[in-house]
Amino acid sequence: MQDIMNEMDIAFPHLGIYLRNVPQSFSIGGFSIALYGVIIALSMMLGIAMAAHIAKLTFQDPDIYWDISIWIIISAIVGARIYYVAFFWDYYKTEPLQIFNLRGGGLAIYGGIILCIITIYIYCRIKKLNPAELLDTAGYGLVLGQIIGRWGNFFNREVFGEYTDSLFAMRLPEAIVRDRDITENIAKHMADGTNYIQVHPTFLYEGLWNLGVLLLMLFMRKRKKFHGQIILLYFIGYGIGRAWIEYIRTDQLYIGGTHIPVSMVLSIVIAIAAFIMTLIGLARSAGKPLPWAAPAPAVQSVSKEEDSAEDSDAAQMSDAPDDAPENISKDL
Repeated sequence: MQDIMNEMDIAFPHLGIYLRNVPQSFSIGGFSIALYGVIIALSMMLGIAMAAHIAKLTFQDPDIYWDISIWIIISAIVGARIYYVAFFWDYYKTEPLQIFNLRGGGLAIYGGIILCIITIYIYCRIKKLNPAELLDTAGYGLVLGQIIGRWGNFFNREVFGEYTDSLFAMRLPEAIVRDRDITENIAKHMADGTNYIQVHPTFLYEGLWNLGVLLLMLFMRKRKKFHGQIILLYFIGYGIGRAWIEYIRTDQLYIGGTHIPVSMVLSIVIAIAAFIMTLIGLARSAGKPLPWAAPAPAVQSVSKEEDSAEDSDAAQMSDAPDDAPENISKDL
């Protein structure tokens, strides 16, 4: 592997992958379009399509999810941006116009999730729908959107971790990476005469982890015991994964006045809370399965006396004249 990389190259040296001239944007009619934005938009649309598909499989109206999609998209973007700006205010207070520069990245998923949940709850109250059932269905689209959306970080050369020499180590030219994302540890491991950094591809780790979460959610689709169980499963799975991934990321957002990553703390709290709520939901739903999970009716045995009584009733009915509906009705 060469010691000098071209500015737009990306490499995974231990996997033998060297990608040349990976673009960050493309132009149409002289207007530059960021691939980050394209991928985020694509992830949202495919996520909504996934939710609508699950709705159809679970005997819901798919149009509900298309109808609410515009509000979900707006809520996701606004919430994710507000969250990011709020916890990175030391930078944005000196560069206020950058708050509106979404092309440069800076969307925190938890902010989007929080505002989307609020939006779904309000929508359900207005339409008189079950918010837990909608959240279950929307959860499939959410995690699919995250899997796809992380590739926007790949093209933006962001959301990576500390230095590593592991199998999945990723090399990025130093010139194309934001200075604030390069830690002292990363800089210390830059060999003399090289112009790249070598780091954990945490965007890839999270994408693969979320794929596992999605497969688990799909496995549980027909096995859930109460509405809300699937979205809680998502919060448990995603929370656990995000907590350890956040620990090694370099672009962390911190709790004000500390060096504690806010998303790591939030992930742990959410995972624990979701686990407790799942246990409560399972306890409450014991003996009350959802329609597709209902057990077959038990076959009850009858005593000989009951058999004799039923035979006697049947004999009386067979002896009743055809023009005596009242007697038949009484026996039935």
